[in-house]
Amino acid sequence: MCYGSRRLPPFRDGDTDDINTAAVENLRLRLAETEARLQRARAREAELSKKLLEMKRFVSVMEILEAYLKRRFLDQQQQLARLMAQSPVPK
Repeated sequence: MCYGSRRLPPFRDGDTDDINTAAVENLRLRLAETEARLQRARAREAELSKKLLEMKRFVSVMEILEAYLKRRFLDQQQQLARLMAQSPVPK
């Protein structure tokens, strides 16, 4: 509060205790809120880590499939080229 040129009213002993109690309670509430947010953030981090691991596994499987299909395609191309080379040319 702004009192201009006037001084703050003097505190009585009871007022100081009330202010300290209120400040401590305020800090406890803020700490509890911070701990709750931290717990939610940790849960979200665990969830995202799990999803990331699942996505990495999916990508690995897709890479294995891609390599297999490329190899099969090349094998079939070579087999077709051999068959074409063996077949008689029509005249």
